[in-house]
Amino acid sequence: MTKEQLFEQIRTKRSFLCVGLDSDLKKIPEYLLSREDPIFEFNKAIIDATYDLVVAYKPNLAFYEVRGATGWNSLVKTVKYIRQNHPNIFIIADAKRGDISSTANMYAQAYFQMLRCDAVTVSPYLGQDSVMPYLKHDGKWTILLAITSNESFSDFQLIENKATGKRLFEEVISNSIHWGSDANMMYVVGATHPDYLKSIRKLAPDHFLLVPGIGEQGGNLSKVAELGLNRKCGLIVNSSRGIIYADITGNFASAARERAKKLQQEMESILVSAKLA
Repeated sequence: MTKEQLFEQIRTKRSFLCVGLDSDLKKIPEYLLSREDPIFEFNKAIIDATYDLVVAYKPNLAFYEVRGATGWNSLVKTVKYIRQNHPNIFIIADAKRGDISSTANMYAQAYFQMLRCDAVTVSPYLGQDSVMPYLKHDGKWTILLAITSNESFSDFQLIENKATGKRLFEEVISNSIHWGSDANMMYVVGATHPDYLKSIRKLAPDHFLLVPGIGEQGGNLSKVAELGLNRKCGLIVNSSRGIIYADITGNFASAARERAKKLQQEMESILVSAKLA
């Protein structure tokens, strides 16, 4: 998917919402456990209830890998279902991989060619040669971690380089910005730390940012939009638990739609105000 196609989806749906498919057998409605593939049935119901409100889905691979071959099969079926029924929706493999180039090449083939995702999240810690194998895939996106949404992000991400005065997340963006382009690379910026968006936008004014942390983690959508919007929107805002676990009864899909609809309406107002929709 190209940058312009992604932006067109945002304008058409008046939404920059991503739903994270962090699907856990211990949290899905109990009645689904009798199904042949409970996780896929859960994902399918969430997708059917929200596809017109979202521009992206983001399966977190850990929730599938923990179940071995069975979990991977659920993931494959989920991606295939989206591809067949909603081909214009952006699919992000939330893998956070980071390894040497030969291994990265195998990961890239797995997520882009076999799984047929549009994007994958990657740790930049090993440097350029660990990221380039992902960027070599035409029409695919690499999403580098910059500022994450967890509590201990500051252990490393805010360490200052005394020689340059830049914090580590700023060094990551400054050094990686030319590895790809704003047409094939994004950055992860946690919604729980919106104050850093201003400096990130100075370093990467035209790139899309994947913003997790809205909902259960307490991120503020208005603040993120205020500091992060650019002329092509430039934001994909993710909510996972706040949407998919809005209800754990037989009404879970309609409850998920209600939560997603509320966020989409807020996003529509933001886009209209910014004259982007």
